[in-house]
Amino acid sequence: MNATQTGSERQVAVWLLVCCAILFSLIVLGGVTRLTGSGLSITDWRPVTGVLPPFTEQAWQQEFDLYRASPEYRVVNRGMSMSEFKVIYGYEYAHRLLARLLGLAFAIPLAWFWFRGKIPPRLRWPLVGLLGLGMLQGYMGWFMVASGLVDIPRVSPYRLAAHLSLALIIYAVMFWLALGLLRPRAERAPVHLRRGLQPLLVVVAVTIVSGAFVAGLKAGFVYNTFPLMAGQWVPDGLLHLEPAWRNLFENPATVQFTHRLLGLGTLALVLFLWVRALRLPLSAAQRYAFHGLGAAVILQATLGIKTLLMFVPVSVGAAHQGGAVVLLSMALLALHESGRAPHAVDAALPVGARVS
Repeated sequence: MNATQTGSERQVAVWLLVCCAILFSLIVLGGVTRLTGSGLSITDWRPVTGVLPPFTEQAWQQEFDLYRASPEYRVVNRGMSMSEFKVIYGYEYAHRLLARLLGLAFAIPLAWFWFRGKIPPRLRWPLVGLLGLGMLQGYMGWFMVASGLVDIPRVSPYRLAAHLSLALIIYAVMFWLALGLLRPRAERAPVHLRRGLQPLLVVVAVTIVSGAFVAGLKAGFVYNTFPLMAGQWVPDGLLHLEPAWRNLFENPATVQFTHRLLGLGTLALVLFLWVRALRLPLSAAQRYAFHGLGAAVILQATLGIKTLLMFVPVSVGAAHQGGAVVLLSMALLALHESGRAPHAVDAALPVGARVS
């Protein structure tokens, strides 16, 4: 690979990481939007003209009238003032505007890099696929919101989970591609360095999706003690819905109980892999990746417990949602670094940072 190719790949990697940062902010802002009850304040979807907010009092009144015809206003926010409406509208508008910004931040540089010949051939179809997923995600966001504008004044937990899951898939693919461009694998490491990290990614993903159902059902308000739930290790009523599988997705008590178990299981698995990895011959980069993974899971578990005990405050709840993305990022980083031969990794590091 010549210097020009290396420079071009580094530029593409930086662009992908910038998109990851925007998407991370979008996921956190989505948490704020949900926790402030703002997600249903805009009752239509105008991908182009919706970029402009209401400017006149007449335009604001028109938006407010549309909201007052929604189930959320009639059941939850009846009597809300215009000033209160402007606050929740602002959160949802910011969320949608940032989503549009991400689309432009991905599509325009993609076209520029493509026509300048800076995108490696092996990445062309994956990047086109990401563009398609981004367009699908825009529709998925409206599909989710639309579910709360009919009868029940909340979005479908299933659609919320699908919306978050697709965002995380897009994030993970962009992050993984950027890692591959910045730190290509000159030689693969022994399998034992990677053992356990792929199952960990599955556990992290399932735990995050479980958290989406906690959010969608407001299950974080059901039991606000830890480690016991209403003085019990296993609370009553976990299987009162029929058929039984519905409890995993529609019973707030079961959903919170399951999310707790998955969270603690993730914590235990990461700590096990962390301790085990430190006994292996690791490069400095691999060691730092496992340290980051361990720190991320401890922080995320702490935020999860704090969110429960404090009755889901907006700031802590949003931080917990962001912490899930950080944990996913560190798991991907650890998996990537563990796929690189230690001596190959050390060769790219300063002499003082190499592991003997």
